[in-house]
Amino acid sequence: MKKRLRAGVSLLSAALLALALMPPVPRASAYVPEVSVVRIGLYYGDSALQSANLQNVTDLGSGYDFGYFDASRNFVPIGAYTDTVKISMMRDRNMQFDGGNYTEGTTGGVVVGCFHIQSSAAYGSFEEAAAAAAGISSSFVKYESGVFYVCAGNYTTAAEAESAGASLGLSGNITSGTTYTVTVAETGTNRIIFEFDCGADRWLGVMPRASDGVKPQTWFKGYRYHGGFQYARLDGKAITVVNFVDIDDYTRGVIPYEMSGAWPVEALKAQALCARTYALSKLHTHGAYGFDLCTTEHCQVYRGQGQATETTEAAVDQTLGQYITYEGKLCETYFSSSDGGATEDIENVWKDTLPYLRGVVDPYEADISERISNYNWTVTYTPDQITQRLRGRGYNCGQIVGMAVTKYTQLGNAYEVTLLDDAGRTWRFTKGDSIRSGLGVRSIRFTIGGAAAPVPGGTLGADTGIHVNDKGETIDGGAALFAVDGSGQTSPVSGADSLYAITGSGETAPVGGGGGGATDTQTPLLTSTVGGGSGLVSGVFVISGSGTGHNVGMSQWGAYSMAKFHNKTYDEIINFYYTGVTIG
Repeated sequence: MKKRLRAGVSLLSAALLALALMPPVPRASAYVPEVSVVRIGLYYGDSALQSANLQNVTDLGSGYDFGYFDASRNFVPIGAYTDTVKISMMRDRNMQFDGGNYTEGTTGGVVVGCFHIQSSAAYGSFEEAAAAAAGISSSFVKYESGVFYVCAGNYTTAAEAESAGASLGLSGNITSGTTYTVTVAETGTNRIIFEFDCGADRWLGVMPRASDGVKPQTWFKGYRYHGGFQYARLDGKAITVVNFVDIDDYTRGVIPYEMSGAWPVEALKAQALCARTYALSKLHTHGAYGFDLCTTEHCQVYRGQGQATETTEAAVDQTLGQYITYEGKLCETYFSSSDGGATEDIENVWKDTLPYLRGVVDPYEADISERISNYNWTVTYTPDQITQRLRGRGYNCGQIVGMAVTKYTQLGNAYEVTLLDDAGRTWRFTKGDSIRSGLGVRSIRFTIGGAAAPVPGGTLGADTGIHVNDKGETIDGGAALFAVDGSGQTSPVSGADSLYAITGSGETAPVGGGGGGATDTQTPLLTSTVGGGSGLVSGVFVISGSGTGHNVGMSQWGAYSMAKFHNKTYDEIINFYYTGVTIG
């Protein structure tokens, strides 16, 4: 018994020793985000505002703290605050309230003048300045480059301010602010609450104050937002409004606008991972304006909490802290509405090559195609219409008389579309993004066909198209060949001494007299044979396709189908559309 025990102990010791000598099993390390707060541009550039209103959502806020956001995206309070629930930020100019917003002018029923009497005394804290302002009519506190001042009144001219100061017994400088000053007023009144001016180094930050420990939400332009707001006068005139928001609260504001809140939770969880990951992979996209992402499809649609549902909230909560990575780095998790049957390698759509954005054949959308609005679509152009479309985009082309998809990808998506004008020149759209914008189509999964125009002496059938000959195939002299003229009319070619075809590579090659003997390894676009073909001879160009979007990454409708009808989980959805990725 003892011997057996010792033998067992020896074997156990040997096993433990062997385990100790084995190399450690690699473990996936958790991804640690660079930042936890993202900066979302709400209004900027041409859409920058003269004034911006804020209002606490009832029971979800009780006024505001004033300060600024530092380089680490943290809100730095300066001690200034207000209990007013409706405030408006504006330029320090003569502003009038027009019933909804403040605009520059002095003719409205409520006017906020830009001339103030500013005391020469500087204070080290908001409390000290506020105490000094107590009892002074129409007074407010101004924060300027790190110190506080007391200001009084709002007058439309310097002369009015000087006169008022004398009558009130106030002394100080008459100021109208600078190109950086932001004035805060109680919305709908001419009562100034606060002013902020730190030059171009810092911009006014406004953080909603929590009520009873509840996370604040704030109304802005009809939407409810989490987080704080920054007001920057980047051009010295209009105000750029930026929402500083936690990455997960940002995700809450994306999902219901990018995907229906009534969809299955597993599809919404996949969307949450894509939205969260994409946001952090695209930091500083709009760095010139001082923020990361915009609120449109250019980045991701973000509108705050207004359409959040229990399911969208659960999708975020159940994926907190999770990101999609490839070899330890964040993925650029592109997604689109529907792929029409197959996604695409990213380099066939844009210029980048990313190993995890590989196209896949998507069988899931076909199951629900009848549920997808405009899943199958048609775009029709006359020769004049497509010609004007090209010219409007800077192409100095003649009348377009022929068009065909001259290259498809291995997944069956259009890679190159070639158009022929009446001068024999070819014009190309190559790669998905160029093709979609150039032709105005919904996706890159399409074919080109159409109805032919009448031919003198005969009629081409509706199925007549530009002949596509395979490598080594000859269009012999026995075929009925036709040419397309500048008016879009076709006419039979016979006895021609100088007949040319346009190849798929864009070269012109002689076909030969009498319309026979043409051999091409690509796709001739100039000539056609009667009966069959993949392009349009003349008349109306008909582009027929399926899907909506750029065809890169996850299909939202595909995710819906996978979750709803195939019992797929969010990680299975992610791993189907993104190759070799890790969720962690």
